[in-house]
Amino acid sequence: MARWTVKEIAAIPTVSDSGPEDPAWYPLQHALGIDTFGANLFVATHAEQKLVNEHDERESGQQELYLVVEGEVAFQLDGEEARLGRGAALAVTDPSVQRSATALSERTALLIVGAGPGPFTSTWNQSHFSDIPRPA
Repeated sequence: MARWTVKEIAAIPTVSDSGPEDPAWYPLQHALGIDTFGANLFVATHAEQKLVNEHDERESGQQELYLVVEGEVAFQLDGEEARLGRGAALAVTDPSVQRSATALSERTALLIVGAGPGPFTSTWNQSHFSDIPRPA
């Protein structure tokens, strides 16, 4: 078994969930052999394309991190809108939040990372984070 994997995104085959209107979906978790968290990259093929269909994670209990790699994304979060541009991150820490995301421009790229319930124990020195406030 490989101890690490390196791949160019362009070398990862895309998959589809429902059809030709899907964005380009790069299943990073599967392609890179990750077993402990989910990771996917969605790239819009046109503006106003749905990148994330409306859903919540009550059943899985997972939290999700969304990172806008390129472009701009409009998120719907329990009926509220949040617009994020390149370099912005959104964390949905409550699995019951209804969420969806729409690309506002062609080639918008959205990285999504998700992990199930249970605390994560960092191996980093906690003093590195002493000046970084955590959300309430």
